[in-house]
Amino acid sequence: MLLRQETAIDQEAIHAVHVECFPTDSEARLVDQLRYAGRLAVSVVAEVEGEIVGHVAFSPVTLASGETGIGLAPVTVLEAYRRQEIAARLIEAGLDACREAGFGWAVVLGDPAYYARFDFRPASEFDLIDEYGGGDAFQAMELMPDGMPMGRGLVSYAPEFAVFE
Repeated sequence: MLLRQETAIDQEAIHAVHVECFPTDSEARLVDQLRYAGRLAVSVVAEVEGEIVGHVAFSPVTLASGETGIGLAPVTVLEAYRRQEIAARLIEAGLDACREAGFGWAVVLGDPAYYARFDFRPASEFDLIDEYGGGDAFQAMELMPDGMPMGRGLVSYAPEFAVFE
């Protein structure tokens, strides 16, 4: 398996993976719209024998103070390739790319038991809240020492996430 940043020729395959893995095409449309708007900051694919089998996307999130972090969403792997740690490897590679891009902190809305393995903690520990009322599912982590902003509060996702409202 090869993990790498997406290229222009991967866009159709990434769209297809999301359509196949989610009950609606909302996630696929979200990724397309983030890309089109220039807000797909990190996009990593998992490739097996020339086929895209998984994808993770990261896009900027902001605080009212204007400080920018990165949000993980969505991540998916084709059914035939699940339970092989591909999603975990995609997330790790994506978080590394976010660090390299200079992002100091990250957030995710997801299963706390799953995301704890990557050092995500309840965002409330950082005095962060999300605009979707995610509660314990809203988690955050520092990507770099002292990377968490001081002006904590409401974390806003890119406007393209309105597809889920």
